[in-house]
Order: sequence, then C-alpha cells, then structure tokens
Amino acid sequence: MCEQGIGKSCAYWAGVAALWAVTAAQAAPPAAAAAAKPAESMVAGFSYIKSLGGIDEYRLDSNGLTVLLVPDHSAPVVTFEVTYEVGSRNEVTGATGATHILEHMMFKGSDAFNDPKGNSIKQLLEHVGGQFNASTSFDRTNYFATIGRESLESYIAIEADRMRHLWLHESDRQAEMTVVRNEYERGKNDPENVLLEEVNAAAYVALPYHHPTIGWKSDIEHVPIAKLREFYDTFYWPNNATLTVVGDIDTEPVLGLIKKYYGVYSRSPAPIPAIYTEEPAQSGERRVMVKRPGELGSIIVAHKVPNGRDADQAPIEMLDAILSSGKNARLYRALVDQGLALSAGAGTNLHHDLSLHTVFAALTPGTTHEQVEKALLAEINKIKTGGVTAAEVASVKQQYIAEDAYKRDGTAAIASEISEWIGVGDWTLYVTFPQKVQQVTPADVQRVAKQYFGAEQSTTGWFVPVAPKTEKGS
Repeated sequence: MCEQGIGKSCAYWAGVAALWAVTAAQAAPPAAAAAAKPAESMVAGFSYIKSLGGIDEYRLDSNGLTVLLVPDHSAPVVTFEVTYEVGSRNEVTGATGATHILEHMMFKGSDAFNDPKGNSIKQLLEHVGGQFNASTSFDRTNYFATIGRESLESYIAIEADRMRHLWLHESDRQAEMTVVRNEYERGKNDPENVLLEEVNAAAYVALPYHHPTIGWKSDIEHVPIAKLREFYDTFYWPNNATLTVVGDIDTEPVLGLIKKYYGVYSRSPAPIPAIYTEEPAQSGERRVMVKRPGELGSIIVAHKVPNGRDADQAPIEMLDAILSSGKNARLYRALVDQGLALSAGAGTNLHHDLSLHTVFAALTPGTTHEQVEKALLAEINKIKTGGVTAAEVASVKQQYIAEDAYKRDGTAAIASEISEWIGVGDWTLYVTFPQKVQQVTPADVQRVAKQYFGAEQSTTGWFVPVAPKTEKGS
C-alpha cells in the first residue's frame, strides 16, 4: 500500500504502450477492430462499448461499471485491478490525505471477508500465492492482485464486497494513521521529496494538486472517521470505477462473474462530484527555497503544461527524452559531463487537469545553485531558439519503443499502465499515445518548448543543505 504521484519522472511515463506501437503497422485500424465485435454484449446486462489494441470495453447496464478485458493466454495467471476515479485532487482542506488513509482502511476487512472469518484478502491471497497491493495518486486509486486463474472468482468476490461493505472502525483509523504518519515522516527525511512538495505547492494555487497525495500531517492525524465514511460513500461506487482484467480469461465467464458480484450494487445515489476549479493564469516567476540538513544541493524548474490527454504531451515526451534519456542526452552532456551535476533529468507528472513539467539536477560538491540553474535554462533555451535535429527525434523514438516494451512485461504491468491512463481520463491513450509519439516532428518539439517553458510561467525550487543543529553543550 502506497501513495504515488509527486516526483514521478519521465521514466515512469515513458512506459506507455510500446508493444502496441511495435505492432501498430500490422494491427487493424480501430474502426475495424470495433466492427469485428458484436453490437451487443455476449452477456446479458452488459453493453459492448468498443475495442482497441486488444482491449475490449464493456459497461454493466444496471450501475455504469466500466470493464476492460485484455485476454492473454500465454500463462494461467490473471491480474484483476479496480481503478476508482478519485485521488488527492478530490480532497479539500481538513481532509487532505483521506484518499490514502482510506486506501489503507480498505485492507481492514468488509462484512463478508475479514480476519475473524478467516477469509480476508490477506488470508486468501497468501493461501493461494497471489500478489496484491494498492496505490493512491493525484487522480485515481487502484487495488490489484495477480493470481492463478482458478482463484479469480474468490478475489472478485472480496474486491466487490469492499466496494460497498467496508468496515470503517475508529480503532482501525488510529492504527493506520500511525502507519501513514510514519510514511509522511520518511518522506520529510528525503530532501528531494520535500523540495518537490514545495515546488508543487507553489506551482498550483487553486487546483487541489497543491496538496501532496499523502496529505498534510495535521489532517492525517485528526481526520474524523466520519469524514472517511463520507469520502467512501461519495466515491466508491460502480459508476466511478473501472475493472481491468488482464490474462488467461474468456469473455463470457469473466463478465458473468463480474455481473454476479458487482451487479448487486446500484449507481451512486448522487452524481459523483465534478472538479470545476480552474487554475488562474500565472502572473510571474515563482521561487521557493528549502533549507535543511543534507549533503548536496538540488534544483527543480517547473512549468504547468496541459492535461495528460492533450495532443502536446507526445512532443513534450520527446523533448524530455532529448534532454535526459541516456548519456548522450543534452542535460547529461551539459551538466554531468561538465562536472556541474551528479544527475539531471526532465519529466512530466501527467494529470487529469493541468500537468506539471520539471527539469531537475543534483549538484556536485562545490557547485553553486546559480551555475546549475543557468545551465538548465540554457539547454531549454537552445531548443527554443535552435530546435532539435531529426536524428535526435528519431533516436529517442526508438528508445521509447524499447523502454516501453520492457515495461509491459506481464499482466500486472499492463494493468498498471492502463490504470494510469484511466486516471488521466482516457484509457485508449494506452494504445494511441505511442502512435502519437511516432508522429512527433522536430518542429513540434521546438514549438512546445517555446509555448510552455517561459520564465514568467516557471516555479523554481532550490534545496540548500545546511549543517545540522547540535544540542547546546554537546
């Protein structure tokens, strides 16, 4: 169980869908794939929605539950994942971190499956040798397990029961609050993590991405159990969830199981609350400085960029690869090879709303923040004024395909990547984003650099290490 989101680098998002890119030339176009499916679901009560890249989408008519099926009969295993479209972006002051604490509480038992009965999720999956976990991010929360196909029904039953019959006891909240607070403290012991949080909080003034996904400490410690119950009863409904099933499955039996266990629930009694807040235009450069004990300094320069579904994300991805993918990348040559930084990179935290792009560097001993910031900005400005070469773009496209293929190794990896795109707002980008990457031109890369990376729209953070305080008389 974990919280995710802040500080993901481009390496995380570079793992989007290259296996589909490799086979794109041989694959049927989306319209043909959809036409090959029946107009109606093969299981009564489900509507067939569409197919793309080997993924079939269905909708449970009675409650709006979305189901994505990805058959893969290469091994007798299945990954079952439920993604709720709720994350820290849905939290408000006083209840920050509620998504993450609730994620922990989801493992404390439900009406039908719990430790006293001897059939809790942990007891079942340890017995059958399954692997399971959950994670929280800005835009989604997911729960998943990889199991033998013979254990699929048992896991579906548990996952469905805790969708609406979760135990929420104050004693469990107290226990998990301590665990989450320890996670929070560990994060505060990492200077780079603290700097990322500070930059994130300064970059966003209106959107809830201002809050760290783990929440603020006072909220973690004091959020009432009633608030968690309210949060659960607002967002944990079939019409706010997508089930992704990857592995050794057949369509009719698995849809039948999903209908059996999830079909007992209605849609949410009230509409799922929409986020209508918009980030105001930034009116000038912002700066933050973190001073605390540490060994070496670091720098982050951030810019807000469009949401993760925007067409400009593909050229931004290629720009980041040109800047930071490998030892021939521009930042490596300009900073690491020159002895200014131990490491340097660039990446984007893709969000449902405005995303955050960062370039960053860890300073070498004796190097000043001014030197490194100047070098980082110089590399961005070179792209803005001089562009990039066709050879650079072609090279990073090939690297993208290779890295992405590696990151799709196994049913769990596939389900995880699909879940990220669900959070962004469109699962089909799992298939189509690599195609968009292959269409990027050098002119596209230069255009997005000019459009989004202006100094007046930046948020810059410095981590400045200081000597630790010593107790008087020591």
